[in-house]
Amino acid sequence: MRNEILLCNKIRKGDIKAFEQMFRFYYTPLRMYAASLTGEMEVAEEIVQELFYVFWKEREQITVLHSLKNYLYGAVRNRSFQYLEHQDVRHRYQEAILSKETVDDPTPHDELEYNELLKLIDHAISRLPERRQRIFKMHRFEGMKYAEIAETLSLSVKTVEAEMTKALQTLRKEIEVYTFRA
Repeated sequence: MRNEILLCNKIRKGDIKAFEQMFRFYYTPLRMYAASLTGEMEVAEEIVQELFYVFWKEREQITVLHSLKNYLYGAVRNRSFQYLEHQDVRHRYQEAILSKETVDDPTPHDELEYNELLKLIDHAISRLPERRQRIFKMHRFEGMKYAEIAETLSLSVKTVEAEMTKALQTLRKEIEVYTFRA
């Protein structure tokens, strides 16, 4: 436990070697844990990679009180449950839309709102910086994995992850504006 606190202090001060040591030691077990919770290895990889990205990015603000291991496993558990909750909401929404479509056709107002939202999303995507836009489209529209995008564009996987995170934050803000208007 004392070693963990020393490791965290080194990471907080920007010691990349200490961070790499933590990453190598915890990445695989955390990925397996996330996969056991989500049932999807690819999702588990994204959850754990995002955790380490945020850990490094916010290292100066992160406080590990008792155990680094407990902190990391707790964070993976929370992120996995958030993912599952999001998937559940998404699934219920899709079912609601499908059941509504089978009962009655969309009204002109529904179609108008849908088209307006699509335009808003397309506009938000077009305003992203070129590299971020390209990465977003490759992942969301072409179904490429982060590693494939990184290889194609000669970038690190971490860079791809960071760009996707920023793109999604931008799109969320745009959609929030829309939902408050509607």
